[in-house]
Amino acid sequence: MGWQRQKHGLAIQQVMEEAGAKLCGGQMPAATASGRTDAGVHAIGQVVQMELPALLPVRIREALNYHMKPHPVAVLRAAPAPSGWNARFSALFRTYKYVILNRDVWPVLEAGRVWHVRAPLDAEKMDRAAKLLLGNHDFSSFRAAACQAKSPVKTLDELDVRREGEHVVVHARARSFLHHQVRNMVGTLKMVGDGSWPEAKVSEVLAARNRAAAGAMADACGLYLVGVGYRQDVFAKGDRINGGK
Repeated sequence: MGWQRQKHGLAIQQVMEEAGAKLCGGQMPAATASGRTDAGVHAIGQVVQMELPALLPVRIREALNYHMKPHPVAVLRAAPAPSGWNARFSALFRTYKYVILNRDVWPVLEAGRVWHVRAPLDAEKMDRAAKLLLGNHDFSSFRAAACQAKSPVKTLDELDVRREGEHVVVHARARSFLHHQVRNMVGTLKMVGDGSWPEAKVSEVLAARNRAAAGAMADACGLYLVGVGYRQDVFAKGDRINGGK
């Protein structure tokens, strides 16, 4: 499931809002997420904001989790939102992880959770090429055609590639990303890793500002939203939703 409510098919937003309605006398609360994940992408650090009754956070968490069963969605923590705070627009940065299983044998236990690439990948070359994308740039070459962002200009603060045994792991951090930007960057870095492209070509791809210049988009199943940063830790203070006693 992806995050955003769909006309056809189930979405995480719908699951959470319907669970929230059970706590609001049937009235559907609007759920705002820190980021919209596509179907097949995993979110282990998603932050969601909903207007709910004044109850202990642990009761909110358990009630939502109960009503969201058997869907693969769970609330890990709940806390009152600071005044004027917004799960999406108050975020200072978002961190993603992309996991490639780099071996001949296809994944079994990790099926649906990694991108399986059989060709040997040079993670060090990929990491050097990744550094060419850091900073403030026009990322049109890595932007989905359906992207709704007003501008293709983003500031990429971190893009690291490391080998961890049979896995090649990519970490990306920015205030915000274009639609499919991380997956398109990983697909391009894969071309460097398997020797199809030299490292320097990544700079040419970026400068082209043309999606056709970049590599094929990496599979959704390898991408994880792992964290969202705010000016203050919204889960650090208070032990009751909306100041309830």
